Amino acid sequence: MNKLENYILGKWITGDGEGQALTNAVNGETITYASTKGLDFASILEYGRKNGTTALRKMTFQERGLMLKALALHLREHLDKFYSVSYQTGATKADSWIDIEGGIGNLFSYASLRRKFPDLPYCLDGEPHMLGKNGSFMGHHLLVPKEGIAIHINAFNFPVWGMLEKIAVNLLAGVAAVVKPATITSYLTEAVVKEIAASGILPAGALQLICGSAGDMLDHVRSQDAITFTGSATTGLKLKSTPAVLNENVSFNMEADSLNCIVLAEDVTPGMPEFDIFIKEVRREMTVKAGQKCTAIRRIFVPQNLIEDVQIALGKALAQTTIGNPLNEKVRMGSLAGQSQKEEVMGQVQKLLASSQIIYGSLDSVELIDADAAKGAFMSPLLLLNENPLTTKEAHEIEAFGPVSTLMPYKNLEEAIELAKMGKGSLVCSIVTSDDNIARDFVIGAATHHGRIHILNSENAKESTGHGSPLPLLVHGGPGRAGNGEEMGGVRGVKHYMQRVAIQGSPTTITAIGQVYQANAKQTEDNIHPFRKYFEELKIGETLITARRTITEADIVNFANLSWDHFYAHTDHTSLADTLFEKPVAHGYFILSAAAGLFVDAKKGPVLLNYGIDELRFVKPVYAGATIGVKLTVKEKIKQEKKEPRDIPKGIVKWYVDVYDETNETVAVATILTMVRAKE
Repeated sequence: MNKLENYILGKWITGDGEGQALTNAVNGETITYASTKGLDFASILEYGRKNGTTALRKMTFQERGLMLKALALHLREHLDKFYSVSYQTGATKADSWIDIEGGIGNLFSYASLRRKFPDLPYCLDGEPHMLGKNGSFMGHHLLVPKEGIAIHINAFNFPVWGMLEKIAVNLLAGVAAVVKPATITSYLTEAVVKEIAASGILPAGALQLICGSAGDMLDHVRSQDAITFTGSATTGLKLKSTPAVLNENVSFNMEADSLNCIVLAEDVTPGMPEFDIFIKEVRREMTVKAGQKCTAIRRIFVPQNLIEDVQIALGKALAQTTIGNPLNEKVRMGSLAGQSQKEEVMGQVQKLLASSQIIYGSLDSVELIDADAAKGAFMSPLLLLNENPLTTKEAHEIEAFGPVSTLMPYKNLEEAIELAKMGKGSLVCSIVTSDDNIARDFVIGAATHHGRIHILNSENAKESTGHGSPLPLLVHGGPGRAGNGEEMGGVRGVKHYMQRVAIQGSPTTITAIGQVYQANAKQTEDNIHPFRKYFEELKIGETLITARRTITEADIVNFANLSWDHFYAHTDHTSLADTLFEKPVAHGYFILSAAAGLFVDAKKGPVLLNYGIDELRFVKPVYAGATIGVKLTVKEKIKQEKKEPRDIPKGIVKWYVDVYDETNETVAVATILTMVRAKE
């Protein structure tokens, strides 16, 4: 008997017994079986913690990011294999692209995100806080990877994306994962994990796969673990209420299917580009993945005077959607993931019909290309009409997880906002409008009830990624019914798998811990100018104390003429009454330029170029007659990898620049970046 394997304890293992039969969604034929019977879930979790997480916590963010990049490149070499398996889930080529290459894209995005982190296994978080008057006591926040394991319980609709978008985040954070995809499509997840395991790119235990029931896995969680769940709110609540999860206070992030909506604003009328954009967006969200997306549009709100226009236009658009075998090039919508999903959708539609009527499509028949409706899980797109959305609840409470949406009228913007909120929390909401004032008022009014708001018009339509596309660097999740969770979100998501700890101590100690120079920390000097040193030779806290320069009136006048900056405070003695200045003040950018003149070593050396300025503040006026000096301190170092063998080995050095006057008071501070050659 052909059975799926579970990738656990560093090897592939099949569960006991026959297990659950998994079928081809297009023709109903049995593909394989899945079972986790007999697996020791306590050992699986402990293996991941002791092996995977331990190894990942020792790696730096840069190493973890490059690991993700290597994994993404490896998976791209096996796309044909993944696509051939994906068709069995009922997905078209376009559907599979979202799932497979969209998932791999998340790996690339988080690989690039490593540049936001230091070359350390941990990082500082936020801003420093000086707690003592004399500058010898301060506080900061530190993020360290948790010592547990991430448990991902995923939905059936995106067996690849659902896994990769989550593990990209926890792996960059330094935490191992156990992935439990929905059993019905887990054969596609298994195909991808087979290639991940074969690559040898991830440390042992960094990724484990469960194909089948989760068994008693959640009974063995610990306080350092993290759980993410994607699926129905009912199942999520049940899992979240597991005694061990509650007793250990385990982090539980839930992304539940929600009643996402789209609003056609009152300013849009037939014939406008925005009207066509709206129709196209609704049709796409109803038919991509056969409507089996947690972000799909379930509620459509339009001005009451446009109900008929929208109904006709949507009917024409949906009629152009060819349905059938996704292997046929003419097909634009495949099947649902299985007969059980189809039956569930049909049951939910019957509930919706208590207050709605079908205005497009059929419950009983569907025209197919190269497929048999009796064998495959196919259904017609269904557009419903609810004429009384304020006084009926079904459309705001019942989700048919397929190609089903309900069209509803509204009277004014305030009512549209109220209707959008009646879904009690969603992952995403869209508004199509050409009026930025309407967009602003809607966003502010509806923001409390949605995780993401997508504003669509003719200006951004060509580049828009669409209503239903979560993006790696933006948060994915939503309040209330949507689970009140948050995934991805770039740096925000990484922090979910790390422990934030407040640290207090002297600036010197905090510098040593965080490997970022803190103001007032001890500084070290060397006879060799820091611009003469290679990247590896520079030490955090190493400081150059420069010679000094007296600023003259001629300096100020000459800089004004050179820069064309003749702002009155620099050049006009007669206009300073009731200002902050006693007399013409030196330009801030001149002070910075003069500071550079003091600390730069002009000879050719390891410094390759000036990379920019992160922070710059002018804190005290500098008048003619003042004498300035500079303390140039190595603040932070970030090594850069070679993109090709011929590249110059190098890294970015951040310098803390403290410009002070003859009273030893700081007049300007900045963080300047240089690119510095490395030895290797």
